[in-house]
Parts: sequence; C-alpha cells; structure tokens
Amino acid sequence: MPNVLSKALPDPNRAVIIDGKKFLWDGQTFATHEEASRQAEAYRNDNFEVSLVEQEGEHLVYTRRIVKEVVAAS
Repeated sequence: MPNVLSKALPDPNRAVIIDGKKFLWDGQTFATHEEASRQAEAYRNDNFEVSLVEQEGEHLVYTRRIVKEVVAAS
C-alpha cells in the first residue's frame, strides 16, 4: 500500500482538463512518483484512464472512467 501523506496541499484542483478530457483527483497525495505510479497502475487495472501530476513537490493521481458501452435510454 502506498504511503499517503496526511499533509494537505494548498487547494489541489478536484478536476482538471487534460488533452480535452476531464479527470478527477483521487484525493490522495504521494511523496514520490513511484508511489503515485503504483496507485495509478491499480486504477488502470480497474479500467480507469490515469494522469499523474506533480504539484509543489507532491504527486497527485487524476482518473477518469473509460466508457466501454453506452446504454441508450428509451
């Protein structure tokens, strides 16, 4: 399990647009890129698209669900 820092960053964005896609922050900060990468891989295994962001020396993981099937309402 990655070591999650309890120190809060000054207002990390809950949502960001990256390459025209909306990603949501998972709410955790990581001390190293490696820890964030391990968490990102877990999200990828659960069919999320993932983007890692470094902010003020802390590492953040942003995710978005990959839509596999669209169900039309009738």
